[in-house]
Amino acid sequence: MGKAAAAGGGAGGARRWLPWLGLCFWAAGAAAARGADNGETLPESIPSAPGTLPHFIEEPDDAYIIKSNPIALRCKARPAMQIFFKCNGEWVHQNEHVSEESLDESSGLKVREVFINVTRQQVEDFHGPEDYWCQCVAWSHLGTSKSRKASVRIAYLRKNFEQDPQGREVPIEGMIVLHCRPPEGVPAAEVEWLKNEEPIDSEQDENIDTRADHNLIIRQARLSDSGNYTCMAANIVAKRRSLSATVVVYVNGGWSSWTEWSACNVRCGRGWQKRSRTCTNPAPLNGGAFCEGMSVQKITCTSLCPVDGSWEVWSEWSVCSPECEHLRIRECTAPPPRNGGKFCEGLSQESENCTDGLCILDKKPLHEIKPQRWSRRGIENASDIALYSGLGAAVVAVAVLVIGVTLYRRSQSDYGVDVIDSSALTGNPLLLNSSMQPDLTVSRTYSGPICLQDPLDKELMTESSLFNPLSDIKVKVQSSFMVSLGVSERAEYHGKNHSGTFPHGNNRSFSTMHPRNKTPYIQNLSSLPTRTELRTTGVFGHLGGRLVMPNTGVSLLIPHGAIPEENSWEIYMSINQGEPSLQSDGSEVLLSPEVTCGPPDMTVTTPFALTIPHCADVSSEHWNIHLKKRTQQGKWEEVMSVEDESTSCYCLLDPFACHVLLDSFGTYALTGEPITDCAVKQLKVAVFGCMSCNSLDYNLRVYCVDNTPWAFQEVVSDERHQGGQLLEEPKLLHFKGNTFSLQISVLDIPPFLWRIKPFTACQEVPFSRVWCSNQQPLHCAFSLERYTPTTTQLSCKICIRQLKGHEQILQVQTSILESERETITFFAQEDSTFPAQTGPKAFKIPYSIRQRICATFDTPNAKGKDWQMLAQKNSINRNLSYFATQSSPSAVILNLWEARHQHDGDLDSLACALEEIGRTHTKLSNITESQLDEADFNYSRQNGL
Repeated sequence: MGKAAAAGGGAGGARRWLPWLGLCFWAAGAAAARGADNGETLPESIPSAPGTLPHFIEEPDDAYIIKSNPIALRCKARPAMQIFFKCNGEWVHQNEHVSEESLDESSGLKVREVFINVTRQQVEDFHGPEDYWCQCVAWSHLGTSKSRKASVRIAYLRKNFEQDPQGREVPIEGMIVLHCRPPEGVPAAEVEWLKNEEPIDSEQDENIDTRADHNLIIRQARLSDSGNYTCMAANIVAKRRSLSATVVVYVNGGWSSWTEWSACNVRCGRGWQKRSRTCTNPAPLNGGAFCEGMSVQKITCTSLCPVDGSWEVWSEWSVCSPECEHLRIRECTAPPPRNGGKFCEGLSQESENCTDGLCILDKKPLHEIKPQRWSRRGIENASDIALYSGLGAAVVAVAVLVIGVTLYRRSQSDYGVDVIDSSALTGNPLLLNSSMQPDLTVSRTYSGPICLQDPLDKELMTESSLFNPLSDIKVKVQSSFMVSLGVSERAEYHGKNHSGTFPHGNNRSFSTMHPRNKTPYIQNLSSLPTRTELRTTGVFGHLGGRLVMPNTGVSLLIPHGAIPEENSWEIYMSINQGEPSLQSDGSEVLLSPEVTCGPPDMTVTTPFALTIPHCADVSSEHWNIHLKKRTQQGKWEEVMSVEDESTSCYCLLDPFACHVLLDSFGTYALTGEPITDCAVKQLKVAVFGCMSCNSLDYNLRVYCVDNTPWAFQEVVSDERHQGGQLLEEPKLLHFKGNTFSLQISVLDIPPFLWRIKPFTACQEVPFSRVWCSNQQPLHCAFSLERYTPTTTQLSCKICIRQLKGHEQILQVQTSILESERETITFFAQEDSTFPAQTGPKAFKIPYSIRQRICATFDTPNAKGKDWQMLAQKNSINRNLSYFATQSSPSAVILNLWEARHQHDGDLDSLACALEEIGRTHTKLSNITESQLDEADFNYSRQNGL
């Protein structure tokens, strides 16, 4: 019992002493470790301590301190009785260790894991030949083991790149190398390249290599490689962006093949023939050099002149034949016809009686022949002569009649109107009373909306068959209901029609062409289809000019030098006023008037600018708009889409007009194909008023037309002939292509003063009639009635709205008495007296300044400050290849500027654009008089420069 207790007590004592022994063992080990560090060797094993050396399962890894956040180092070993960290050769204090102990179930050995934290301050305070480092030392019964050294560094990334990439201009298929040296950092930054803010994946494009020392290499440059490149550097601390480098891949122009030699320009004698080539193989792009050399070659040629044949002298008469005739001949050999000359005209032989009528026939003299035979033959000949004489007299009579009618018409056309005898109108009830006005709504039954496609009442139009025999006759009658509307009559500016348009020499004198004012006709005859094309003409020479059709938005700009020197052409421009010849297919919509400019056989050396208004809302990408041209066969073919890239012509689409650069005349129009239901047509809505035959009735006519000045002018002209009065300023309605109809209603009619006739207060127009109106005016008629004649004022509202769409309100406040009505201007003031302007006065930019701009910007510039930047500063950012094919791209750009700014002439904006480019330091508006020649100076003063 005592032994047992003693034994138990000894065991208990041993357990109590084990922690102390372990501490002593640790102290001894630590001392031994310090001795080893000081040059003393550690014992390979401890006597009487069986086991194995520690094996590290996990060693400390290199770490980076980010900002002020400490990092944790850890190591794990088995078997291990103790593990301690040593940093920079010094033991880390025991209190800074966090240890965990476990038992390996497979081997039964003790596993120990230890953590320490290293702070930024500790690393910054260390100054040594190498980085801050730490390693683990583990103890077992057999001895000690050391882990690898783990370095601890403070992570950072500098802001500035050691080398930013530099922009390059390289030819197509050339090599591009962009250098990038990222900022200094720990750890070293990784580099990524961006193109136009999108990452570049070199694995997806074999032509790009980004592996060579952070550089970007493009082996063969393509046009698609043009863009802004950025070098992106990043590590665990931050990301840095380099400056962007602009890469421009340009294409030097190349000549196309020569065309065939033209025919000799003269039919006879010495002349020339030419051939040409264009700089389109390829066309210069992105500042590439234009082709060197001549685009046109000429050589002399000689054409053999045609020689017309001529007769030799007659030969002698032959011997008299048994038929009592002799002959003589001549030949076409003096000279014979050569080189396509004409053969001799006339007979090559002649015959005549050689006995003076005394020839013997059947052995009898001629005078003894029986007279009966000859009398029968003479009667037959006499009847033939009478027949031919009658036919000749008839032909002469018809010719005299035609000539007389022609001379009569010409004499009457000099007065400006066609005159007809009043007896021709006898029996026509509509022509007997010129003051009679149509009532558009009274005593009619409508099964649908009272919306008329034509501006006159349909019932009156059905009576137009009464005038079919007089469809081409205009009667000059002053109607009692005609009122002045404050605008000039529509005029046809072409005066007399010429038989043809032809080039004129300088020595030809031209008569001045004045507008021919039409006298208003009575309302009934105005419904007849007697309209012709709205037309204007002008004579232009080498100085160029501008041809404007007032109040239509249509104009034509002929640049300086487009017509060769010593030549002048009579150029005309017209608008089709009848039914459109361009019939829309499917969803295609006509967006502009059909404009014709000519003559069609005229050629220009520089593209001219044609401005055509349109009614599409182009603020969003919902339209596909096309330019179309009518062929000589009357068919329409597409020239180009507005967004296409083409070198044959150029289209610039503004909110209300399209400016087209062309090199051939013809008939053009704009069509649109809606891409989405959000496509919008701009409609102009207006309300007109007119008293009817009944003094208590008042008619309101509401028009919805395409928002082009020409379409509204059609309405104004029709209303003027009907005595209509504009009651409210027209407004703009956005009509969507969502298939919803249009509603027009009259609201807020004063009670007890006015009433609206039944079934006319609200009218609805189908979508298709509004959307595909094809430039024809659409209107609805409303009939109001006064309770008493003393009511002289009318106040109401006209509401025009599209279901699930836009709405406009027209406020009507007018007087029934004409003397008290307020006149509302139809159109903005335009100089309609001179539709044709020639020479310097037709242009906003003085010619000397224009020459300087062209000389400056036509020269290629390595920094891109050339005509391309001039185009970009003037909001011309697409289809630059068109300008590259021109002999002077800057001149064509300025022509386009002239067409766009024909009304405002904003020279200050152009001057500011030139200043931004850095080529011009003086505004055009401040140019001194000494810098301009006399013509340019006079013009600049007129325009406020």
